[in-house]
This record gives sequence, structure tokens and C-alpha cells, in this order.
Amino acid sequence: MTLSKMSMFLLVNCVMGLALLEPSHAQNTQQDYIDSHNAARKAVGVANVTWNSTVAAYAANYANSRKADCSLVHSNGPYGENLAKGSGSFSGKAAVDLWVAEKPHYVYANNSCVGGECLHYTQVVWHDSLRIGCARVQCNNGWWFVTCNYDYPGNYIGETPY
Repeated sequence: MTLSKMSMFLLVNCVMGLALLEPSHAQNTQQDYIDSHNAARKAVGVANVTWNSTVAAYAANYANSRKADCSLVHSNGPYGENLAKGSGSFSGKAAVDLWVAEKPHYVYANNSCVGGECLHYTQVVWHDSLRIGCARVQCNNGWWFVTCNYDYPGNYIGETPY
């Protein structure tokens, strides 16, 4: 497959990473976000997340504020946050799948990331993050911006996600 047929995605949490993946053609419903998160959470034995309209409104407001530049800059709000952007038919589910794909870099035994970014993944599975809200907008440059926010936030230094 040529690079021109691939979509490029940038991820941000505390550190930026780069991945090249095919875009997903999945939907962008609340249930798609919930199902993707809960599959990863089930694998490590933490409780399911639920959709929260307040958190979702926050995510939508922030996503809309990024339309002009599609910049992966954190909102620095009251919630945990994962960000992604992608081209083509980049979906919300594709964003969550990218975050979860960082799992191999997380080492539970010493609660660290080894060989790559893992903080998006640990936010997805953070045991106290039980309410989520996510949003997806198309930016002026044609890219898609996706944000998921988490109540309560995760990734506290010295604490394990599960």
C-alpha cells in the first residue's frame, strides 16, 4: 500500500506521537465511543464508562473551537482528555482505537510507558474515569478533529490506571 493511500493521524495527550493507519469507516455515535472504550476497559477488569451530556457538551464546545486550525492543543479544562486528528473518513471509533493501540507500551509492573506513548491508553482505561463525552468535527483544512473527555480525569503520577 502506498503512503498516498494511507491516512496520517496525530495523537496528543502529554506527549505527541505519530501513527500511519487506514481510516475506519465506523460510525461516530455515542454508543460507538462507549463500546470502544468499554472493550478496552473490560480487558483489564475496570467498570464500564457511560455517556455524560455535560462532559459531551464540553467536548463539543472544545472541538468546535479547533475547527479553524485543527491544532492538537489541550483544553486544560476540568476533565481528562485525549485528542486525535486524521484525514479521509477518520471516525471517532478510529481515534479510540488509536489510543487503545498504545496498550503494548504500558507496563503495569512498574506503571510506565516503554518504547512509545501510552498515556492515551491509560486514560481510556483509568479506573475512576466513569463518565465520558466525545466529539468529532471537520476542520477548515478538511481533517477531522476528535476529542474525548473523561470525568474523573486520569493519569495521576504514582497511580496505576487499574
